[in-house]
Amino acid sequence: MNFRVRAATKEDCKDISRMIMELAVYEKMPDQVAISHKELERDGFCQNPFFQCLVAEVPEEQKSKEGFTVVGYALYFYTYSTWRGRSVYLEDLYVMPEFRGNGIGKGLLCKVAEVGKKEECVRLQLSVLDWNTPSRDFYAAKGAQDLTVSEGWHFIRFDGQNLDNLANEAPKD
Repeated sequence: MNFRVRAATKEDCKDISRMIMELAVYEKMPDQVAISHKELERDGFCQNPFFQCLVAEVPEEQKSKEGFTVVGYALYFYTYSTWRGRSVYLEDLYVMPEFRGNGIGKGLLCKVAEVGKKEECVRLQLSVLDWNTPSRDFYAAKGAQDLTVSEGWHFIRFDGQNLDNLANEAPKD
């Protein structure tokens, strides 16, 4: 199958938003999605973008049943390790089901790694749900380490009222 991986443009945000919802459905959490293509446009295509994104695109003659040519995406951003330095965090890697098994996911993952290396990142990190064995196996086959097992790291989050509570307890200027 022919496809190309390219940097996303503002015009791709509707397709990216569509695939974010498809991924959320796959991950059994569609009710958690509270972002639209408008926020993606604002946050990813501003002067200091909060994220970067690559899309996988197939030729018109290979478009999806629904008529889409943008069939996958990888959304990532840069982080910093006080132990190792520059890092890239892969928030989402998604390929539409009918296009899986054609190397598109691998192409997206490898391109994020290439971009990270060009930016002198020393590691690529991501999270995978514990039940998502196909994805865990995919990453392991590429050499990823499961830090939950090997080092005992847990992924922690503050959001909603808990985030508000923390912010409200900040020392006043």
